[in-house]
Amino acid sequence: MGLHTKLPKTLNDVERTLRVGTRDYRFVSLAALQDAMPSARIAELPVSLKVLLENLLRNVARGSVSVEDVAAIAHGGDAGDREICFHPVRVLMPDSSGIPLLADLTAMRAAMVRSGKDGNGVNPLIPVDIVVDHSATAEFARSSTALSRNLELEYRLNDERYKFLKWAATAYENFRVLPPGSGIVHQVNLEFLARPVWSEEIDGVFWAYPDTLVGMDSHTPMINGIGVLGWGVGGIEAGSAMLGEPITMQLPEVVGCRLSGALREGVTSTDLVLTVTERLRKVGVVGRLVEFTGPGLTALSIPDRATLANMAPEYGATMGFSPIDAETIRYLRESGRTEADVALAEAYAKEQGMWGGEDERRTYTQLIEIDLSEIETSVAGPRRPQDRRRLADVPASFGEFFEGKAVPSAPAPSTGEKRPLVDGDVVIASITSCTNTSNPSLLVAAGLLARKAHAMGLEAKAWVKTSLSPGSRIVADYLAASGLQTDLDAVGFNIVGFGCMTCAGGSGSLAPEIEAEIRENNPVVAAVLSANRNFEGRTHPLARAGYLCSPPLTIAYALAGNVMIDFEKDPLGLTAEGRAVYLRDIWPDAHEVAEIVSRHVTPDLFAARKTRLFEGDEYWSRLEAPSEELFEWSPESTYLRCPPFFDPEFVDRARGTPDIAGARALLVLGDSITTDHISPGSAIPEDSEAGRYLKSCGIEPHNFSSYIARRVNHEVMMRGTFANLRLVNEMAPGRTGGFTRMQPNGEEMSVFEASQRYRDARTPLVVVAGKEYGTGSSRDWAAKGTRLLGVNAILAESFERIHRSNLVGMGVLPLQFRPNESRHTWKLDGTETYGIRNLEEGLKPKAELKVTVHRANGERVDIPVICRIDTDRELEWYRNGGVLQHVFRAMRD
Repeated sequence: MGLHTKLPKTLNDVERTLRVGTRDYRFVSLAALQDAMPSARIAELPVSLKVLLENLLRNVARGSVSVEDVAAIAHGGDAGDREICFHPVRVLMPDSSGIPLLADLTAMRAAMVRSGKDGNGVNPLIPVDIVVDHSATAEFARSSTALSRNLELEYRLNDERYKFLKWAATAYENFRVLPPGSGIVHQVNLEFLARPVWSEEIDGVFWAYPDTLVGMDSHTPMINGIGVLGWGVGGIEAGSAMLGEPITMQLPEVVGCRLSGALREGVTSTDLVLTVTERLRKVGVVGRLVEFTGPGLTALSIPDRATLANMAPEYGATMGFSPIDAETIRYLRESGRTEADVALAEAYAKEQGMWGGEDERRTYTQLIEIDLSEIETSVAGPRRPQDRRRLADVPASFGEFFEGKAVPSAPAPSTGEKRPLVDGDVVIASITSCTNTSNPSLLVAAGLLARKAHAMGLEAKAWVKTSLSPGSRIVADYLAASGLQTDLDAVGFNIVGFGCMTCAGGSGSLAPEIEAEIRENNPVVAAVLSANRNFEGRTHPLARAGYLCSPPLTIAYALAGNVMIDFEKDPLGLTAEGRAVYLRDIWPDAHEVAEIVSRHVTPDLFAARKTRLFEGDEYWSRLEAPSEELFEWSPESTYLRCPPFFDPEFVDRARGTPDIAGARALLVLGDSITTDHISPGSAIPEDSEAGRYLKSCGIEPHNFSSYIARRVNHEVMMRGTFANLRLVNEMAPGRTGGFTRMQPNGEEMSVFEASQRYRDARTPLVVVAGKEYGTGSSRDWAAKGTRLLGVNAILAESFERIHRSNLVGMGVLPLQFRPNESRHTWKLDGTETYGIRNLEEGLKPKAELKVTVHRANGERVDIPVICRIDTDRELEWYRNGGVLQHVFRAMRD
């Protein structure tokens, strides 16, 4: 089914023909639109808004987009004043959120059959790709057999999930699976799946239009590095998009980020992105688009731009966009795209005014200047990616964990023998994640540093768990061809798998003696990784500190073994002769890096890999998938349970917005509560509610696997909601983890147990929180679990964009304190009851509502709050109990 539909008469004349090579392409022309609307200011629009404008223009006849919507963008209308409907070309999924969405889709199909309708109507209407990249765990590391053992473990633990995927690949149309071991979803998208300009044949006519997508991972904007409009949404919203619903949004503001100068010798793109993250976080770009421009952008390679775009969730933007230019075209050729696609991308971008390069006519909401020559070697941590530090300031930052006590100093250098752990020791050092493993210059630099360290007899300290999980098989190809993998192996950085792994919390176990020593003596130990997230407890629950840095610096910290090192003054280690080796002795030269990249990162590598992209390995080929039209859920399975979201209580409830009365607070939380805090992705602890449930099912602790792997078992995931070991609930002072106090008696218990007692008593629940609630990964279960625990509303100072949308999509009401007000202003401690009335009449997008609070002493107070249902379409979702329920009812009725 084609994505192009005939435009109404008022816009018919904007269709034009573009000849590229020997082929003619039809397209909707922005130049023709300017002619049809002489007062429009299309030339002044940022390139990202031009792509969005084309999308609206092409989809007018669908009915969700009006001519007035098109005119609003074309005339440079004020952002935020209009709700628009975006129709992505495709949807991209990692397995972590993709398999649960497929389970929801499968449950929807079965519910449709139960209602007497055709189940085949529940099918993706636009192309969907799922890349299996979040299930691999770095359990085995620092050995030549680590990769094969981790892969075998992955298939053993995920046998049911992967068979379900193979079933879905044949049961659904417009759906492809990239098997385990292919790489990280964002890097595979960058290297193979994306085409900056899409084309398709409809009734003998070729149509061209920009590639656009939504991805079910917050780091989807990595693809913005090649001028593709795409951003992260929750699977709840992506599910509706693949079933034909538009993505609704307020017309966004676009912040211009003008780059000038060039990076100095020894400064990496990781240092660049950490600096940009810090700067943009201070400016405040949440919910806005960032578009990079200026002469400094021209000097950045596409992998550098992709690294910059990848961190959009960390600096808070919806996207970090770089327009198509000559560097983009060069990358497309080098990565093995067809010449027809490359030529079309260049011709189309130039014809539509979407070609890069600085243009003084472009108007941004705000323009930020960054001089690349001023950027210095950086590290972010110890808790958040926006907390950038100068390399020399890392030891001082570690003092955050000692609250006025003396900060430890760096231990004396050694040759690497084991010793008792001390504060600041690095227990995990991992080159991981999509952020940096898309970048050949960074990986080659790491390999060269390893080569020089190995030549001097250095290797990672004995207490450091080291790992390398490349973003794609291409990385392994060029590291092997250049001989650098041998050097990486020698210092401890063997390849452990191809996937997110440590960055997503899949760091695996530490050595038993290391874990025992940490639990017994409680040293504050650290994880150092070339990743994008370092929230406390994310990488490993025993590693309280987390630092982000470049791949070569990650190796340097592994060699040193402790984050208290001052790299200018302190040696990394000693040679066999006892000579001190400093970082400057082994830091790679930029010319060396460039020469190896030029020689070994070639189009032939990409072409060879592309032919085998969907094949999988021998494990995948041996999997036997069911063949039934409707999936048969096994009642004995602890991995795959039929999702409850299409049970009668969800889809047969009356449409509407009932009042919330007599609600109790389940938790009272502080600032920067992440989706990891709400729904952890880590290994399942034996002494947790989820662990006890699995043991009751006869599962041994060594087979618990992770919350990520168990996401299609709502019984596990409900028990894991608000169960992060580092969560601090102000209602349970002195405790960390998933604990609360039942009201009104104050009895302390787990969050899950309290939720069940409240449910039995038919008591609705709320959660009270601070700023940036739901920051981090686009983790659907952070909203799904919240709903299943019986939470009706979240009252917070501010919300992260994707999580706010996910809450609405699950029928949970997001409410925001007015500016400069908070739980402290209103003296909320969780002992109160909460009521929200007149919702049926008064609930409107961004309306002001009142939360009536009754304190334990009998006092009543009315708190004015802002409804963060932002659009009319979201309000319709909420009235139906959630977006998937809304889609189901529309299809059924």
